[in-house]
Amino acid sequence: MSHPRGPLAQLRRGHEELVLELLRKHGPLSRGELGKLCQLSRTTLYDILAELLSTGAVVTATQPDAPRGRGRPAETLTLNPGAGQAIGIDFARRAVHVAAVNLAHEIVGSASEPHPADLSWEGRVDLAERLVASLTDGGLRLGALSAIGVGVVGPVGGPDSEDAPDPTDAPDPGETPDPGEPAHPAQVLLGRRFGVPVLLDNNTRLAALGEAIWGAAAGGRDVLYLRLSHGVGGGLVVGGSLHRGAYGLSGEFGHITVDPEGAPCDCGGTGCLETVASIRAVLDAYRAAGGRAEDVPELAKATRARDETALTLLEGVGGRIGGVLAAVCNAIGPSVIVIGGELAETGAALIEPVERALRAQVMPVSRHRLSLRRATLGEAAGALGGIALVLHESPLLSRYPAGPDLAAGPIDVTEPAPKEGT
Repeated sequence: MSHPRGPLAQLRRGHEELVLELLRKHGPLSRGELGKLCQLSRTTLYDILAELLSTGAVVTATQPDAPRGRGRPAETLTLNPGAGQAIGIDFARRAVHVAAVNLAHEIVGSASEPHPADLSWEGRVDLAERLVASLTDGGLRLGALSAIGVGVVGPVGGPDSEDAPDPTDAPDPGETPDPGEPAHPAQVLLGRRFGVPVLLDNNTRLAALGEAIWGAAAGGRDVLYLRLSHGVGGGLVVGGSLHRGAYGLSGEFGHITVDPEGAPCDCGGTGCLETVASIRAVLDAYRAAGGRAEDVPELAKATRARDETALTLLEGVGGRIGGVLAAVCNAIGPSVIVIGGELAETGAALIEPVERALRAQVMPVSRHRLSLRRATLGEAAGALGGIALVLHESPLLSRYPAGPDLAAGPIDVTEPAPKEGT
């Protein structure tokens, strides 16, 4: 699947974006109304509309309440929610999450199912296929959205990612890949099952994108997302685009050092934020201090009961988190910070110390401009972020770049899923 590139192609894609955004914002519009709002020339607008109508992204409708006259009723144009679905899949550590969005950017639904950590990729894709079928009544209609967006745990990119293939030149399913290019089993298997290219990125980064489009930071162009889970990571939306970094390592906030004399981290460092703010680290510290909690819901229950041990622990953890967020904010300058993950379920006991430390350590000029919010999309965030990658490759172009579409090369997909990192 390839798309023309260059200044003229980019200009046309921008015009398509403008027209589609106006239809999303205002609902059905006549050609005349669109012309006034978009201020494109009549020829350019009609050319863009002809393309969008031919792909099915836009449909015509006659307004039933239009004033009757001697001529034909006024014809309006609207997004076509029934033309197809965009599908996103998040392969988390111990669960698969899927989501579907129609061509009008409306969330059709989401579904999740847990699985053993050692489930093979073949088994994971079987599960994903079944969940997708449950959302689409067994009949997936990709329509103009001829790709699937996928999130996986761990870095996506690797040391040669700067030389990775252009995502807009993704190979068609069945196309012989360059044997030197990396592959991911999820792409191989999903490409075979659905017969479309598969766009891949880190699932936590995709969650940041999902929250920026449909969630707590909807409409934000500069967003910092932090997930506090079994690992600690996040993502950045900068200037309206998902930031990946040169080697696919952007968003590894959990590996910022907060205590040089602290515990060793799985990444090879010492005293990383993850060693104090991951689920395991927090629960271990709580039990070591005399508390009793087997999981995060029990810890949250202790905080609601005003357990001093739990409150004191989360005060310290929140302070460390807030310090890291302040440092990143001073470097990047987001307008919105979103905190998600299971540990965020401890609520104010954690979030309030985070905010206090953030306000104290961020630059004074930013102190009252930052908005700190709880994530709202839950488990569907990564899958919805995957959909954003698909929308970039469709007539419903978003302003977000597509992720690296790694070539589907030969790989043994019968073995258990590889051990996953943060």
